[in-house]
Order: sequence, then structure tokens, then C-alpha cells
Amino acid sequence: MEQFKYSSLMEAPRLVKVVVNMGTGIEEKELEAAINDMSLITGQKPVATVARKSVSNFKLREGMKVGCRVTLRGDRAYHFLDKLATVALPRIRDFQGLPPKSFDGRGNYSLGLKEQLVFPEIDYDKFDKQRGMDITICTTAKTDEEGRAFLKAMGMPLREK
Repeated sequence: MEQFKYSSLMEAPRLVKVVVNMGTGIEEKELEAAINDMSLITGQKPVATVARKSVSNFKLREGMKVGCRVTLRGDRAYHFLDKLATVALPRIRDFQGLPPKSFDGRGNYSLGLKEQLVFPEIDYDKFDKQRGMDITICTTAKTDEEGRAFLKAMGMPLREK
């Protein structure tokens, strides 16, 4: 509040939601395995995402299931963000912090992971394939500087410019 000169506590940025998205392709077995992995990671059952357009080169038809996503709000979002910052991100090899350029201009932050094995819930002996995931952190911050300050306060390892 002192840094941005807020007059009220309600002006300070808050976490609205965390959206975790995983694209799998059109294989049914891969989708089931991705849904299982994501439910272990987030603690919430994901919903399957469907293709909006048909693309003949990819053998993709409109309405086919191509991935899954979870929207976390409230305590689950804070718990997931804490687990991401303290457990998962430090397990990435050669990790030097999150890039500061991934803000969208309105205080929201997006990052991508190349594999789901950085989360401790995924058993290394039982996983079948590496799948990446996109994580979007939505806040009530109005600018990128406010969002950066909020994520730093939450413990996210952001690199300096």
C-alpha cells in the first residue's frame, strides 16, 4: 500500500484466479492421462476443452476434445500458487527466475512449463509422456508494476529487468 500510495486496503491487488491449461492432441488415451495428472496437481477435476475450428491438415474436426483446463479460485488458487513458487519452480533445471516480460499489460501473468514432472504429485515411475502446461495468474492489479509487486510479495521468483 505504501509503494503505490493506496488510500484503501481494497485497492491493493488480489488474486482472482489461476488457470492451468494442458493441450494433448486428439488421442483419447493421452487426454485421460492428462486429466488424471492435472487433477493430481491441482486438486480439482479438469474440464475437457474442444476444438473451435476444423483443420484438415491436423485431422481435426470442430468439437473434438483436444485438451483440458482447470480454473482455481480462492484458497485452492493460493495453495497452488504457493506450491508452484516453493516446490515446482525450484525443481526446474537451470532455473534462474521467471521472465518479467510475460505480463499482459493489465497485471496478469502467464508462464509455460515443459513437463509436469516438476510437481511432486506426479510419480516418475508411472508417468507415460511429458506434457507441458500453460499457467495464467489473474490479479486485480491495474498495471504490470502492481502485478509484479503482488507476485513478488506472494513469493514468485521473478527476474529483474
